[in-house]
Amino acid sequence: MRQLFFLFSILFSLSSFAQIDKVEPPFWWSDMHQENLQIMFYGKDIAQYEVSASKEVLIENVLMTENSNYVFVTIKTKELPAGSYTFNFSKKGSKGFSRSYELKERREGSAFRKGFDASDAMYLIMPDRFANGNPENDSNPKLTEKANRELLGGRHGGDLQGVINNLDYLEDLGITALWSTPLLEDNDKAYSYHTYAQSDVYNIDPRYGSNEDYKKLAAEMHSRDMKLVMDYVTNHWGAEHWMIKDLPTYDWIHQFPGYANSNYRMTTQYDPNRSQRDWKYCVDGWFVSTMPDLNQSNPLVLNYLTQNAIWWIEYADLDGFRVDTYSYNDKEGIAKWTKSIMDEYPNFNIVGEVWMHDQAQISYWQKDSPIGAIQSYNSNLPSVMDFTLHDAITSIFNEDNASWDKGMVKAYENFVNDFLYSEIDNLLVFAGNHDTDRINHIYKGDVEKYKMAMTLVLTTRGIPQLYYGDEIGMQGNKAEKGDGDIRRDFPGGWKGDENNAFTEAGRTQDQEAYHAFTKKLLNYRKDKEVLHFGKLLQFLPENNVYVYFRYDENERVMVVINNNPEAQELELSRFAEGLDGSKSGKDVIDGVEVNLSHSLSIKGKSSLVIELR
Repeated sequence: MRQLFFLFSILFSLSSFAQIDKVEPPFWWSDMHQENLQIMFYGKDIAQYEVSASKEVLIENVLMTENSNYVFVTIKTKELPAGSYTFNFSKKGSKGFSRSYELKERREGSAFRKGFDASDAMYLIMPDRFANGNPENDSNPKLTEKANRELLGGRHGGDLQGVINNLDYLEDLGITALWSTPLLEDNDKAYSYHTYAQSDVYNIDPRYGSNEDYKKLAAEMHSRDMKLVMDYVTNHWGAEHWMIKDLPTYDWIHQFPGYANSNYRMTTQYDPNRSQRDWKYCVDGWFVSTMPDLNQSNPLVLNYLTQNAIWWIEYADLDGFRVDTYSYNDKEGIAKWTKSIMDEYPNFNIVGEVWMHDQAQISYWQKDSPIGAIQSYNSNLPSVMDFTLHDAITSIFNEDNASWDKGMVKAYENFVNDFLYSEIDNLLVFAGNHDTDRINHIYKGDVEKYKMAMTLVLTTRGIPQLYYGDEIGMQGNKAEKGDGDIRRDFPGGWKGDENNAFTEAGRTQDQEAYHAFTKKLLNYRKDKEVLHFGKLLQFLPENNVYVYFRYDENERVMVVINNNPEAQELELSRFAEGLDGSKSGKDVIDGVEVNLSHSLSIKGKSSLVIELR
């Protein structure tokens, strides 16, 4: 009888423990700025149980929802030391089961980590297309889509180990920060390589590696004084997310009921003349049918997303976020989310994707924006992306004949509106990314046009961002072949590749022409504070020639971009204000001395970066 009782006890204990399928966050840290922690327990009919905890733990709130598989337990973590604590689940006074929960020690100085800023140069990769460091994880039996490198829109096998293996390449190039498109699990049946339809936000997709691999990447980067930026998605999850399949509350996602697509009209967020219907379909509509729209106005959802974001910063030791589709979120909810993170990490940085084509509309979303203030709105978002400069770059260098609104005047006019932004140095500037046409496709493989574009991106105000492969002339035709073509595999990232562009010996002559220029300018910029935070002084373009200066109390750099096919002779007296008495300088790219006494010659379709003496 005693043996049967003992066996029954074991079976009861096992079945009871199985009552909890998930706990999120899976653990937390002591000494966090955020005093309360809301732990989600998930399991079959778990809401039937009463919850208590170790005597040291003060339970602030236990929340049940209409779904009996969820219990949300809020505890006060302030003054709780690191250690293991117990949560007890009982029914009608009888003993049920227990679950331990760990609070870990924080890294020293974790709260004051320094995020990316204008001293950095950021490199954007699609991890599936960058390098395959571990072919054994290309497919996973638990996830639907398998590797197929022959399929342009399929999974190709790039992973975290591939990134780690090529950090030396990035460091040598002059890169100081890495932004990877999302790495969390995406179990979509097709096109899952982009990983924006996430199915589990606490785990790295095993086809990229493990959570530990992600931590290793951050550690390897920090040992090189490089920063890691996570692509975070607050607006939506994938339809395959386990919580979408068993919603905690009906309004966890926006429902119409069910699916309705966004109209993508972000201007409805602040249009004083908008219709409520148009606004609702922008903010509440799903990004696509496989990406249900999260409801940030639901406090449970907002807190879940906030804790998840903080968990990843603390766990992986991150240096920044790029937030996808920032301006599609409930704007009050996303402002609270952003503030919570910045309160926890005051020196952190977050850049939001605000894909708009007007400076005032982009500015609206930056912290302390003078435009947002008109409607008493503050997003708390430190950084936004300079999409208007990107728009200009995609056409400028194909416009040989300048006119009132063609050619280099487009760059000039972009910076005329800098007064609209609250912090101009905290704009992300770029020629292309994973959603836009490849810049070298737009320029039809003309390396001189690429050099002019990179000169602008790497020497103007803001934080420069490069898209992987642009530095070796990679092209891709989105209009004809789709996204997969602008997200081609980096040559040399796969065993057996005929061309290895990660090494100088493996690059073709054309690839080296792109790479050598990029490397030279990036490495020059790396230690030049005047190019990081110096003021910008620009002159009206003449004959399609644009001249500007970056300057501070100690240094001056003169930049000349001649977008005219013909060579030009510049009378330098016109630029006396920028030259500030300098009569000579050094050509940063060629290293030769430049006489600036009277005039300056520059060949057609070329640029000069001159460090003034």
